[in-house]
Formats: sequence, structure tokens, C-alpha cells
Amino acid sequence: MSQFLPSALPVSGISLTQTQIRDFERFEEILLDWNRRFNLTAITGREDIRTKHFLDSLSCLKAIPMHAGMRVIDIGTGAGFPGIPLKIAVPEIRLTLVESIRKKADFCRHVTAELNLREVTVLNARAEDVGQNPAHREQHHWAVARAVAELSVLAEYLLPLVKVGGFALAQKGENGPAEAHAAAGALRLLGGAVEKITPIELPGIAEARYLIVIRKTAATPPQYPRRAGMPSKKPLGGGASPSITKERCP
Repeated sequence: MSQFLPSALPVSGISLTQTQIRDFERFEEILLDWNRRFNLTAITGREDIRTKHFLDSLSCLKAIPMHAGMRVIDIGTGAGFPGIPLKIAVPEIRLTLVESIRKKADFCRHVTAELNLREVTVLNARAEDVGQNPAHREQHHWAVARAVAELSVLAEYLLPLVKVGGFALAQKGENGPAEAHAAAGALRLLGGAVEKITPIELPGIAEARYLIVIRKTAATPPQYPRRAGMPSKKPLGGGASPSITKERCP
């Protein structure tokens, strides 16, 4: 992990303390151990974990002005990305991780316990169900997700969770700007609009990457999100959404 500290500053704009670096080292070891048994992620090499998981997650800090007490919810977190790296980097945030696959949710609980991360909630649930839960609906300052679905689908997962005046953040690959353009109608319907699109460069990664920031401008109509499975089957923009996994944009 000796190269992690100098890489973090240009990617995220922050420097990590030695304690934070040790947390990332421990996170890496736990991920490697669990991945040998449970296949949590297709990214298994140490350098790839540091770049494509840790640094990619920290790149969100280019768009998110985090502060103490901020409520952040990570939808489809998988093995904890980007939420857990953000919590390590900014421990004062209040983090909720949402993951529908039980073994991945269990892994997130184990990591947060091992790293003694406070004010972290892990929900083994569908995003659609969480979005209709009064404990989470329009209660968060930021909702984030990485490569969970096309933006027109993802917006229906994220925006119902965000306070009016808050933001949703989607980490996207080279098609990010095109997805943002195509999703404009769905965003308006859900009470949001694209605030900015920020290109991100990761060391050693040639593919284009973008942070799509969506401002919550109005309350989301109560019928959204629709019941589990409907946003992906019938996206608000029309047409069927292709299957996109967490590993499409590592």
C-alpha cells in the first residue's frame, strides 16, 4: 500500500493519514480473504483493488463536499464501494450501505466491524423498497452508486432517497455523458436535473470515467420508486434496460 497515499491526493483532492492507510490495508486483506471463498468481486489483484476499487471510490470526493453529520447512502454497494472508502476517508459522515445480495451485505457488516467504523448501517434490501421506507425516503444529503444500472433506471433508485436540495452521484464509464442526456426526461419526472459532469482520471486506467452529479430540485412523486424490478424492466425513459453489473465500471 506504499503507493496509495501519493495517488489519493490527485484523484480525490485529499491526503490520507497513516491510520486511514492502515484501514485501507486491512480492508484489502479482508477483501482478498473473503473473495477466495465467496467471489465478491472479479477484481482480485492488489494493484487493481487499490486503483479500481479504492481510488475509484475516493474519486467521488471530487464532486462531494463532505462534512460532519452528512447522511450518505450507497445503493448497490456490492463489497462496499464506493461507500466504505468514503467513510474511511471522511469518518464524520453517516453512511448507509444498501445491497440486495446477502453474502455481500454480510461482508460489508464484517468490514465495518473489523475497522470499527461508527455510524454505518448495512441494509440487505432492494433499492426500490428502501426508497419507499419513510426512514430513508428523502432523508439523505447524497445518494451514490457505481455502475448499478443505466442512469434513467439508476435515478429512480437514487432520487427518492435524497432531500430536496441534496444530490445523487452516479459513477459512470465512457457512456456517462450520453446516458445523462438520454435520462433528462426521467430526471425531471423524479425531481432532479444534472448539475455537472466531471471527468475522472485514474492512474494506469485509459478508459474515460465520469461523475454524474444530479441535484434534487423537487420532491419525488410518491409512486416512485416503483415496485422491485419495475424500474429495470420498464425504464422511465422507455425501452428495456440492458443488464449492467458492478464490474462494468470497476
